[in-house]
Amino acid sequence: ILGDIVHCAGGYCHDLRCEISRSEEIRHYRLRNYVSRNCDNYPTHALGPIAKILNINHGNRMVALTSLSSKAAGLNEYNKHKRGIHNPDPKLAQTNFLQGDIVTTMIKCAGGETILLTLDTTLPRFSYSRNFTVRGTKGMYSEDLKQLYIEDDNSIPPDATEPKELKSERYYEEFKHPLWIEYDDKNINSGHGGMDWHLARAFIESYKNGYEPPIDVYDAAAWMSISALSEQSINKGGAVVDIPDFTSGRWIKNKEKKQWKYSL
Repeated sequence: ILGDIVHCAGGYCHDLRCEISRSEEIRHYRLRNYVSRNCDNYPTHALGPIAKILNINHGNRMVALTSLSSKAAGLNEYNKHKRGIHNPDPKLAQTNFLQGDIVTTMIKCAGGETILLTLDTTLPRFSYSRNFTVRGTKGMYSEDLKQLYIEDDNSIPPDATEPKELKSERYYEEFKHPLWIEYDDKNINSGHGGMDWHLARAFIESYKNGYEPPIDVYDAAAWMSISALSEQSINKGGAVVDIPDFTSGRWIKNKEKKQWKYSL
């Protein structure tokens, strides 16, 4: 529907200052990373869906990246001045956090596509966002705007400038996956808007039926490597860093894969 996919973007944009800075008893598990590292410390939230769209490790792979970081000001200021209801651990007021407030990573793929990842977790922001965007030769999708734009859709005014003019609701109904329809019909209540349930079920179904899991060890290695590689790039002033091929070349012929299937 979107044509030849050229570019995808995603991020983890979530104000975590309060969580990271709480007292010793409930200290956030990311704290030690924010104190001692500067990288995209949570790339998978954005990269997972993008990797599936771009067939990473299955006919395509990520080959190189470059990362840049802003200065580290958000957490340092927060822990020095916020008190009362925010209740940061007083001991952290003297801590020097290394994690930059905004980390931007650009990834190049073997197929020519690019991926833009953003980590934004230590500055004030109005809402949570994954900034998920897909750009193709025939249209685009924006999760934040909840809009799907198809260039050849004659129902869209040629001079449309407002998201509401794109009338994406009908696309959501037309392309809604049967699994989401089933989820809604059964009134299942699961974390992260239902994603937790779908992911857990996918692994269980793949195991029961002998299919390869939807996310395997090679996917995990590729997605998680972005954290360490972005750190290397930032330390080198934004230098291009190669991304290892964890499949040892098998990504080229892995186009056809016996996929897991849900039993509806």
